[in-house]
Amino acid sequence: MQTIATTPNIDMLIASGSPVAIGVSGGKDSQASALATFSHLDRIGHTGPRLLIHADLGSVEWDDSHRICHELACHLGVELQTVRRKSGGLMERWEARWLSSVERYQSLSTVTLVPCWSTPAMRFCTSELKTHVIIAALKRRFPAQRIINVTGVRRAESAARAKATIASADAGGRIWTWRPIVDWSEAEVFATIDRSGLLPHPAYRQFCMSRVSCRFCIMSSLADLAAAAAQPEAHHLYRRMVALEARSTFAFQGSRWLGDVAPHLLDEEGRAALARGKAAAVARVAAETRITKPMLYVKGWPQRMLSNEEADLLAHVRQEVSHSLGFACRFLDRESIHARYAELIAANNSIKLAEVA
Repeated sequence: MQTIATTPNIDMLIASGSPVAIGVSGGKDSQASALATFSHLDRIGHTGPRLLIHADLGSVEWDDSHRICHELACHLGVELQTVRRKSGGLMERWEARWLSSVERYQSLSTVTLVPCWSTPAMRFCTSELKTHVIIAALKRRFPAQRIINVTGVRRAESAARAKATIASADAGGRIWTWRPIVDWSEAEVFATIDRSGLLPHPAYRQFCMSRVSCRFCIMSSLADLAAAAAQPEAHHLYRRMVALEARSTFAFQGSRWLGDVAPHLLDEEGRAALARGKAAAVARVAAETRITKPMLYVKGWPQRMLSNEEADLLAHVRQEVSHSLGFACRFLDRESIHARYAELIAANNSIKLAEVA
């Protein structure tokens, strides 16, 4: 049996009967983490409430993910609580982010277009749709209690996760995030699942994917993207995501277009739209690279007025981007850009004065 990692603070909370909630996604790490944690809690006599909690991301989820979570809950004899973001799943979040980006660009509330997709450096897919909704649900369920929130994070997964600690608390010390299998290998994870008599998600051994999260994940390798696209259940989502690539002119993974992974799944119009999107992306990047760093906003606000030359440059860039993407933009000449910058600077100064007062 693999040894789990723990800390004195976690041990103290367990001994005091604090609630233990294990986040499960249907993936192997959360499955193994739940099995190992329950075994440990049984062994040391934990008497507090326990549950599994799953954040449903909507249409991006694999069909089998909820089933795997449900089977795990039945095996452990515990409740599975499913939570969701009220304003929609991850696909809806990406689409809404693009609409917001367009609106902000048209009104010159941003100098360059903001990508619609989450990225490895900006994983709002995890923070907004998983962590936030899970923590909020746990606080409502266990008011005024300190809660142990278990995750299946492992250091071997990535360079970023190599820095993960065994446990950490939020600012108020109410939510303790515990990573009991942080030092496990992938082999140890699968061995724990196999020993339990449960099966891991079919995406691993049937679809031949190396990781299971969303059907198409921003962290996926090319091989995983291709394996996902080969599954019929993913075809509708694939076309929807490629359509967003095409109209936003932003590739799903930076320089890697999801539309290039399985173009045979697109109809003639879908392939034509993607080609137009790629051409518009080239024009957008060529135009926006002329914008200098001092012209960019800081935390959403301009820091100074532009010179006439800078205003002219920004006007030309906005004209080119608007034409390439078919936007109905305002602020396309020197005078209107100067006026808009003055308006934004005044608004920001008013906010700062109100904060001081």
